Amino acid sequence: MNAQTERFTITGPAGILEVARDLAASPDGQQRGTAIIAHPHPLFAGTMDNKVVQTLARAFVASGWTALRFNFRGVGESAGSYDEGRGERDDFLAVVDQLAPEGNLALAGFSFGSFVMSHALAELWPKRQIDKAVFVGTAASRFTVATLPPEAHERTLVVHGEADDTVPLAAVMDWARPQILPVTVVPGGGHFFHGQLPLLKGLVTRHLLSPAA
Repeated sequence: MNAQTERFTITGPAGILEVARDLAASPDGQQRGTAIIAHPHPLFAGTMDNKVVQTLARAFVASGWTALRFNFRGVGESAGSYDEGRGERDDFLAVVDQLAPEGNLALAGFSFGSFVMSHALAELWPKRQIDKAVFVGTAASRFTVATLPPEAHERTLVVHGEADDTVPLAAVMDWARPQILPVTVVPGGGHFFHGQLPLLKGLVTRHLLSPAA
């Protein structure tokens, strides 16, 4: 993402996992915790260097969070092969266990990454506090996204483009409606938020700097 990005590997469930870390850089100097960010679909060129994923990382860093991105199994230098979300959830949890075992924790994901993150959140919620969650372009039309605990709603931001032709807004509303989970809709926004990444960063930053529920 920038010259200060640290790239390294850890041992994951299917072998090594490639990770990128950007340290917190909030104006007030406050270190708020660690954020784990998941990338889009591995079989459709999704990587931790995706522009939306990098935008999420920048928002977290600017808000005082250390941002951790990683490549799912079979992507980049990460070992293994695509596992339809099951193994990818285990990859996500391995990053949490090894790189953010304690302290404040935030979770985020884009597209397929939001689907994976939802199941990681469901796994983690009974065990530790999740301070913030961010869903962008949630892949609700293609995968079964986990239902969020009601207590997580005030800590969660869901952002979707009105004109998303990869994941229709209607599919995300069908996931959110039974939960009465608010969705922030970006007018005219597509799946990758072309030309609107600064707006996306602003929405995420505002959520991250809001008081914790």
